[in-house]
Amino acid sequence: MATPLSADRLLKALRDEGLHVIEHRSWRDNSRNHKGPWGPTHGVMIHHTVTSGTASSVELCYNGHSALPGPLCHGVIAKNGTVHLVGNGRANHAGLGDDDVLRAVIAERDLPADNEASTDGNRHFYGFEAVNLGDGKDPWPDAQLLAIERAAAAVCRAHGWDQRSVIGHLEWQPGKIDPRGFTMDSMRSRIGKRLGDKPKPPAAAKPKPKPKPSYEPFPGAAFFRVGRNSPVVTAMGRRLVAEGCGRYSVGPGPRWSEADRQSYAAWQRKLGYTGDDADGIPGKSSWDRLKVPNV
Repeated sequence: MATPLSADRLLKALRDEGLHVIEHRSWRDNSRNHKGPWGPTHGVMIHHTVTSGTASSVELCYNGHSALPGPLCHGVIAKNGTVHLVGNGRANHAGLGDDDVLRAVIAERDLPADNEASTDGNRHFYGFEAVNLGDGKDPWPDAQLLAIERAAAAVCRAHGWDQRSVIGHLEWQPGKIDPRGFTMDSMRSRIGKRLGDKPKPPAAAKPKPKPKPSYEPFPGAAFFRVGRNSPVVTAMGRRLVAEGCGRYSVGPGPRWSEADRQSYAAWQRKLGYTGDDADGIPGKSSWDRLKVPNV
């Protein structure tokens, strides 16, 4: 039983354990605390995402979906071992589970079989989603398994728990199968061995290179038509405003409008285009020079 870690303490615990951690968007303020209490915390729960691809999996876990609002966990563990923090507080990951299992986790003893769903797990467990299809065929790279081990150990170390405070979703809620592809007994064994060691911070001497900026590729002139509604249009409009070419009374917004066309025409003229080449419909050359950030 413990007071939940603050965002700063969670981040430090993970990095002190040797993990590469990325803070995703406004993860520190992303929670479901308005739907119920967060804490006291008792353990760590491991899941698989049933998705592929890091970027899309991280966005899904950050935002959730129509049937289950995000965040869907606290951290997403990519196949390369990177941990993407997406939530801080109550998260929609555990659902209702077995109160006998919760009591065993609190007492740090062997788990009973989960045979009922009566207790709110979102209140009491940190959740880590590991990117995997969960079909029994999608591989679990060594780097990802090591990151799961380190992430769970980091939280346990911060709270003074042992490896029996780490469970899989399949051990909590009847009918769940995650994580599929390794056993939780084997993972707890790894975590137990790690908790016998002092935390190993990442190699500090080598600063990580700054990632190169990533920009939206040119979507084609046909993309820019009446009725188009896309965050790409908003990002474009913000860049036009930054370049002093904004012609907006309100906005910019996601729906392509005459104000967008006029603003883009101003950008084309700024680049030296005239006549039909400055009609306000983006072309690849002018688009590439605008450098619209990825959305």
